[in-house]
Amino acid sequence: MNNQQQMDERLWNLIDGACLPEERSAIEGLIAGHRDWQQRYKELLEVHETLSGSELEEPSLRFTRNVMDEIARYQVAPATKSYINKNVVRGIAAFFLVLIGGLLIWCFGQFHWGGTGTSSPLIAQYTQGLQEHLDKFDWGKVFNNSYLLLFLMVNVIVGLIFLDTVLQRRRRQHTNKDLGA
Repeated sequence: MNNQQQMDERLWNLIDGACLPEERSAIEGLIAGHRDWQQRYKELLEVHETLSGSELEEPSLRFTRNVMDEIARYQVAPATKSYINKNVVRGIAAFFLVLIGGLLIWCFGQFHWGGTGTSSPLIAQYTQGLQEHLDKFDWGKVFNNSYLLLFLMVNVIVGLIFLDTVLQRRRRQHTNKDLGA
């Protein structure tokens, strides 16, 4: 705190009567001995007298009721279900599903599906051939692009938000059923 703030605080304590007797005599000595303390004391004393002389207006007894009646006159905004078009929400969901589907199709398109020319009906040989194809797949081509990683991250976040919304809705429905029963 600077000197002006300390002086103001000490003078207000004197004016309010919130200081000890020895502190009171020390402040009165400073007022008597220093011209700037005298001026500031007179200014603060005038402010105190102005504030204590004025009475605060009290609101009417029906103030709260009048305010609430005035608010009730205005139309309340409708619930969000009535002004959010469900077709827009469905369109956004379809857009993201098409994008994710396209990404999956593109990833599967990166596989080398060409066979060796010998196909066996046995499951063991089929899984061995599938394993060979998976080993040939170059994952670096798919996941080295920054834009693809950003796209995947955004889709994961949107999916988590959607999952959270669905779970919250179910929780509210169960809570409402419990309260209604």
